[in-house]
Amino acid sequence: MSELDEAVISVLSVLQYEGARSAVKYLSEKRIVKATRRFKPSKRNLSEEILLTIGRPNYAERKFVKLCQKAGQPFPIKNVQKKLYPAKKAKSKK
Repeated sequence: MSELDEAVISVLSVLQYEGARSAVKYLSEKRIVKATRRFKPSKRNLSEEILLTIGRPNYAERKFVKLCQKAGQPFPIKNVQKKLYPAKKAKSKK
């Protein structure tokens, strides 16, 4: 298996097993693999739609790449970066 195939499998497994909203694997400074869940999973909506992006990093991801370079982190970055769904706010009683 190639490096790209392994990256796709690792990103999709983070989405499936850890319940993240999106997961990004950085292969180099100019190439990423990102999987993003389109809708939050629920009991009513059993279908799942995942958007897979392979290519150049967006603005926030470029910022992360610059921070990694400044810290001396070698590419490809081993850990998959994940973004979780926002936590629900507690209801206040009046």
